[in-house]
Amino acid sequence: MKVANFLTKELLGREVFAFFLLATFVYVIPLILVDYYYIDDNWRSLEAGTAWAGQGRLFAELLYNALTFTSGAPNIFPLPLLIAVVAMALALTRLTLHYYKQPTVSGCLVLLPLWYNPFFLQNLSYQYDGSVMTLSLVAVMYAIVFRAKSAVLHIVLPGVLIAMAVGLYQISINVFLGLVGVELVRVASDSAPWKSGCSLLGVKFAQLVVGGVVYYVTAYQAIIPERLPLQEWSANGLARMGDNIGLVASKAILLFHGTNRWLMWAVLFCAAAGAVQVGIALYKRKDSVLHRVVLAVVCLLTLPVLLLLVSGAALLFRDFNEGARTLMGFAVLLVLLFYLSHRWLEAVQPRAGLLLAIPLLSMLSLSYAYGRVLNVQKEFATSALFSLGHDIASHQPLREAKRIYLSISYSNHWLSGATGSFELMPVLAYILNVDFFMLAENLPRVGITNVVPEKERRNATLAGYRRYAPLVDSKFYSIYLIGDYGFIVMKEVPSSGEDKW
Repeated sequence: MKVANFLTKELLGREVFAFFLLATFVYVIPLILVDYYYIDDNWRSLEAGTAWAGQGRLFAELLYNALTFTSGAPNIFPLPLLIAVVAMALALTRLTLHYYKQPTVSGCLVLLPLWYNPFFLQNLSYQYDGSVMTLSLVAVMYAIVFRAKSAVLHIVLPGVLIAMAVGLYQISINVFLGLVGVELVRVASDSAPWKSGCSLLGVKFAQLVVGGVVYYVTAYQAIIPERLPLQEWSANGLARMGDNIGLVASKAILLFHGTNRWLMWAVLFCAAAGAVQVGIALYKRKDSVLHRVVLAVVCLLTLPVLLLLVSGAALLFRDFNEGARTLMGFAVLLVLLFYLSHRWLEAVQPRAGLLLAIPLLSMLSLSYAYGRVLNVQKEFATSALFSLGHDIASHQPLREAKRIYLSISYSNHWLSGATGSFELMPVLAYILNVDFFMLAENLPRVGITNVVPEKERRNATLAGYRRYAPLVDSKFYSIYLIGDYGFIVMKEVPSSGEDKW
C-alpha cells in the first residue's frame, strides 16, 4: 500500500532526489563491478596522463588535477563516477522540479532518459572520461534551470556553465540546444504568454554567446590544429554530411531490435497523441492567429531539429566520429517523446504515466547485458595478455629485444564469447566498439616494458607480410625477431558466418 501511494503521490524535493540517486546508481553498477580499462583508459592509467587540453577539454584536465591533488591523472576509479552520479541525481531533481510544480514518480520518469540513454553507456565505459562527460551533461542541465533576479547573472552564470560543459566534452552542447527545444514545446503547450517564448529564446541565445566567448578565451586556446578543421560548406561537404547522418541513423536503428521495436512504436504512438494535445492547446491560446501559427511551426520543427542533434555538433567537423559516445543528443529526443507521451497518458488515466517505466526497464536491462559483455571482453583480454606476456618472457631474445613493435588488426570476430548477446542485441557491439585484440599499453601490467605500437611505417605488419619465420606462432598472433627488434603481428580472425553486427 505504501509503495502504491509513493508511486502516485506528489513528491517532496528530497524524495525526488532519493529516487534519482537510486535510479542513477543502479544503472552504473555493472560498469563499476566489471572494472574494465576501456580504450584510452589503458594509456591514461599507465602514464597517469591527461592530454585533454589539446582536444579543447581543458576543464577535464583541471578536474582530475583537483580530484587527485596532482598535476596528472592517476586512476582513482570509481570515485569520480560516484561523484558524477550524485551530481547527475541533483541535476535531474532540479530539472524535474522545473518541469513539474507537483512532481510524481511518473514525472521523474520523463527526465530519466537523460541518464538511461543506451548510447551513453559507451561514455560511461571510460573510467576516466565517463565522469567527465557526465559532469558536462550536468552543467548544461543546470544552465537550463538556473534562475536569478539579476538579469546579468541570469545570463552570465549559465553562460559560464555552458563554457564549462563544452570544456569538459564539446558534444554536450547538443543536449543544451535540445533541451531549449523541449522548453519551447513546454512554453507553447502550457499556455504561457507569447512574450515568454520570445524571452526564452533571447535569454538562451545570450547565454550561448557568453558561453562561446568564455570557452574561446579559455579551453579553445589549447586546441591542437588537427582538431580544428570543419566540414567544407560545399556540395561535396554537404553530401558527406548527409552520408554521416545516414551512418548515424544506421547505427542508432540497431537499438530497436526484437521487442524494443514494439516499444518504440508504442512510445511513438503515445507521443503522437500527446502532440495532438499540444496542437489543441495551441489552438485554444488567446494569442493572435500569427502568434499561434509561429508557435505551431516552432513545435513542428522541434522534432527534426532534435533528430539532427542526435549527432549534432559532431557533423560539423571534417574528422567525423560516429561512435555511440557522440550520440548524447539521443537522450533529449527521448525526453521529448516521453514528455509528450506522459502528457497523453496522464490525461487518459493519472496512473498511466507509470507505463513509461517499461521502456526505461528495457534500457536498464541493456545496461546489465552490456556489463556482462564487458566482462567477457575483460576475461578474453586478460587471458590474451597473460598468454602474450608469457610468450615474450619465456624467450630470452624477446625479453632482451631493444623494442618490440605491436600491430593492431581490427576485426568484429575477436569476441566470440558474446556472439549470442550480439545477435539478440546488435546495439551492444556498436556500444562496445572494441574491435582489436591487444594494445601495447597493456603489456606493462605483466612486466613487459619493451613493447610499443607500430607507427606510420607499420614495421610489424610488414614483417608479417614478408613471411619471415616466426619465433612464436599462436592462434591469434605471430612474434618475429629480426636482429635486436621484435614484431608482434595479429592474425585475422576467421568468421564463423556472416557478420550480423
